[in-house]
Amino acid sequence: MKKHADSESVLVADVDCTADGQSLCEEIGVEGYPTIKYGDPNDLQDYEGEREFKDLNKFVKNELGPQCGPSNLDLCDEEKKKQIEEFLAMPGESLTESIKSKMDELEKASKDHSEFVESLQKKYEESEAKMKETQKEIKESGLGLMKSVKAYRKQVKKEEL
Repeated sequence: MKKHADSESVLVADVDCTADGQSLCEEIGVEGYPTIKYGDPNDLQDYEGEREFKDLNKFVKNELGPQCGPSNLDLCDEEKKKQIEEFLAMPGESLTESIKSKMDELEKASKDHSEFVESLQKKYEESEAKMKETQKEIKESGLGLMKSVKAYRKQVKKEEL
C-alpha cells in the first residue's frame, strides 16, 4: 500500500471483511480470507498469483493500469467493444434488470454449490459413522485377542527353541 500510495492510476486498499466492510465484501464476492481482488471497482477480478511482495509488486507494475471498459474502448477487442456498445444502448431500466438477473444467477450458482457441499458433508459424516461402527465391531469380535495370541505364540516358540 505504501509503495503505491502516490500513484494516480493504482489504488491498493485493505478491507476487513469481518468488521465494517462486511456488506462491501458480500457485494464484491469475497468468500474466503485473505482474498485479493483487482481491476475496475465495478468488475473486480480474483487475483490468483503468488502472494510475496515481489510477485504482487511485479503484477501491479506489469498487469494493472487502464483496462478495457466503457471509458477505455480503445483497449477492448472487437467482441468486448460490441458487448459494451450493446450495454450502453440499453435503457437504464433494462440494464438494471439484466444486472439483477445475472446477480440472481450468481447467487443461485453459489446456493446450489453450498447445498451440494452440505449434502457431501452429510454423506461424509454418515460414512464416517458407519466406518467407526464397523471398526468397533471388528475390534470387539476378537481382533485384539487374535493379535495377542499370535504374539504369544511367536514368543513361546522362541522360548522353546
